[in-house]
Amino acid sequence: MFGKIWSKLSYDIGIDLGTVNTLVLVKGKGILIREPTVVALHRKTRQILAVGTEAKRMLGRTPAAIEAIRPLRNGVISDFETTEAMLRYFIHKVHQLPQNSKWALPKIPRPRVVVGIPSGVTEVERRAVQDASLSAGAREAYLIEEPMAAAIGAKLPIEEPEGVMVIDIGGGTTEIAVISLGGMVINRSLRVAGDELDMAIVNYLKIRYGMLIGERSAEDIKLEIGIAHEDWLGGKDAPVLETIIRGRDLATGLPKSMKITSIEIKEALDPVINQIVAMVAEVLEETPPELLTDIVERGITLAGGGALLRGLDKRIAQETKLPVYIADDPLTTVVLGCGRVLDNLDLLSKVKVTGGLR
Repeated sequence: MFGKIWSKLSYDIGIDLGTVNTLVLVKGKGILIREPTVVALHRKTRQILAVGTEAKRMLGRTPAAIEAIRPLRNGVISDFETTEAMLRYFIHKVHQLPQNSKWALPKIPRPRVVVGIPSGVTEVERRAVQDASLSAGAREAYLIEEPMAAAIGAKLPIEEPEGVMVIDIGGGTTEIAVISLGGMVINRSLRVAGDELDMAIVNYLKIRYGMLIGERSAEDIKLEIGIAHEDWLGGKDAPVLETIIRGRDLATGLPKSMKITSIEIKEALDPVINQIVAMVAEVLEETPPELLTDIVERGITLAGGGALLRGLDKRIAQETKLPVYIADDPLTTVVLGCGRVLDNLDLLSKVKVTGGLR
């Protein structure tokens, strides 16, 4: 009885708790929050000073007394208390509650929350996400695996007796799954994704040019000129992109600027992309023939921020000999899937990994 009353007074919330970005969808209102998964706090008192976009601006720029951290690594919680504080901040924000009171949220009905998690996490890691959500103010917390959420968000026919294949490339993990009849027949979770692409650029510049840059600068370079295939426009005349990068000369310790091209960045990214492609091939090898026939006809759906890397769809299509399609809005497919199961509780009961009341 109380659950029915609370459901009318509080919001149902879907959360894509990502290593790099967190998206929050409120049932009936759409996506209200898209912010980096970063928290700035005081080193001694552990007081939260900033969350999200404001905290990300502090990365690499904080004084000794302030620490800007990313509380999730490889898709799982590495700092429980900070993750709980961040989730509480987002839940307060969508309910338009004051952020300065830890006890503000219990004064109102608590929301039902659905959180997307990597498919390869352990039971302990699942419990950490659920406990953090409940401690942050959720009335109920349900977990669904990210490739399933991405397939639902991309409006694929997951409940039909036919195979669909999804690749969700996030910041910390790459999720690959073959889905049929509302369940994952085969799935792999590879802890190689956007963060490793950034580090590949950092290491490439360090080894080849003796130049040191930060991870945030590497991410900017990846977004600006990163490519996974020479013909990223689909033709032989794709232009070579260029940008100016600035960092530190390791030999002299002084600032250094230089021009770099997309061909060089592709060379840096190739080892990481090859790992992802190899895992896709492994999943295809293990897929039952009947489902493989469906995938040949339907193709592979790419989701997640990594899907936006220029030419990645063409690279995977070239290696697998299968059609590859990018979801309409790959950055939001997981959170949209979390939102859609909030509208369909029967589907939620089928696809949830675990969850329920405190």
